[in-house]
Amino acid sequence: MSQQQSAKTIKVNSFGITNTGLRRNNNEDVYYIDNSKGLYLVADGMGGAAAGELAARIFADAAQNTVTGSPFRSYEAAVEDIKNTFGLANQLIRRHTEEYSNDSGMGCTAELFLFHSQGYVIGHLGDSRCYRLYGNQFQQLTKDHSYIQQQIDAGLLTREEARFHRMRNIILRSVGTDSDFEIDIINGVYSPGEQFLLCSDGLTDMVDDPQIADGLLSLVSLADKGTNLVQMANGAGGRDNITLVLIEILP
Repeated sequence: MSQQQSAKTIKVNSFGITNTGLRRNNNEDVYYIDNSKGLYLVADGMGGAAAGELAARIFADAAQNTVTGSPFRSYEAAVEDIKNTFGLANQLIRRHTEEYSNDSGMGCTAELFLFHSQGYVIGHLGDSRCYRLYGNQFQQLTKDHSYIQQQIDAGLLTREEARFHRMRNIILRSVGTDSDFEIDIINGVYSPGEQFLLCSDGLTDMVDDPQIADGLLSLVSLADKGTNLVQMANGAGGRDNITLVLIEILP
């Protein structure tokens, strides 16, 4: 899905895609784009089959129902929308698991990106990621809430070792698994020509950062960049669902 939106002082091109991958029979990932609200998200469900799909969908629905206004909301309003979205989704998922015990452990990781009057703000929980590309500078804006990331921070694993570690899927923070949780809030400003990538770990587990950066630097349309990244993940084995949203700040 490709969208373009003109507003008073910002012009944005965006694209989203999701793919089941080569090893899974179902897709537990969800993405959502609403340029009129300056709202973009990726959610990666967990808990098995229908439960994971439902958790991701609950998060996406919570964002659509909670986030109001336009890309020119205040920073404070954007942060409040993010906190309310994560809080509502967490409450609804936990309410579901209390009613349906077979879905115990269901939840999702989530990236929620909002524009506001002074820049952008991201709500992050889990091991889905948000990246930024400006010029030739490619930067991971979020930090994984995972056991593997703890091992990297402690100097016990390299990033290359982490990509293939048998415990790489252990998530320490997610939506719906705990009544009390802490969201990472990342705030920044944007410039014309800048690109943002929100993605599930189905991409980052299969494609390393330099390859992703090369894909974003390629001189093709935003839709082609997104499609090519999915093909790269599947070409490397496609072990998981692959979902991404691309946002480009136009002149």
